[in-house]
Amino acid sequence: MTERHIVAMGGAPFDPDDALFRAIFDLSGASRPRICYVPTAVGDDAWHLARFYGAFPAASFEPSHLSLFDRADAHPRRLLLDQDVILVGGGNTANLLAIWRLHGVDVALREAWEAGIVLCGSSAGGNCWFEASTTDSFGPTLQPLHDGLGFLGGSFCPHYDGEPQRRPLYRRLVAEGFPAGYAADDRAGAHFVGTDLEDVIASRDGANVYRVERIEDGSVVETPLG
Repeated sequence: MTERHIVAMGGAPFDPDDALFRAIFDLSGASRPRICYVPTAVGDDAWHLARFYGAFPAASFEPSHLSLFDRADAHPRRLLLDQDVILVGGGNTANLLAIWRLHGVDVALREAWEAGIVLCGSSAGGNCWFEASTTDSFGPTLQPLHDGLGFLGGSFCPHYDGEPQRRPLYRRLVAEGFPAGYAADDRAGAHFVGTDLEDVIASRDGANVYRVERIEDGSVVETPLG
């Protein structure tokens, strides 16, 4: 069976020299990786696209992007399946999921995952792979979201040490019955092989990934994994 890889990051800059991205490119096994950026969560914003192409130059990569607001490419599935790495950007998780489903990108991404293409992303690009997550999709106050793709079971919380609402909200939600899951600091990522956590990758001292779950007495346990 083809190995399936997902790297869900709490928050990460576009930097091919960052340890997170180096690990992702190693997983792809490609010397000049074909990397497709999916900026749906920011509405295919031109500034984010420029940052991506500036960070991943054609001399070292084969960069491309999937546009869904201006359907210049009539075949998203074909584009996605012709990659080594698919990088999902941050932004509005709820909008991203709704638009993907409208255009069939959710189905194409599952096919890409099962074909061994490395899936990765931070913030919304980390949330999307799980069943549930915490999100600012509905305003400045964080809220739970139960509408993820579900490639990975349970829940995810990005920016665990980077935004003050994240840790207390996630712990409270899990205490109240929200699915247990994983929380990732900025510059930390959880590497899954299939649906099992394989490794924690961090590119900043002190950054980590945590298993957050409710135990029998109703309290929440937060276990560092790195």
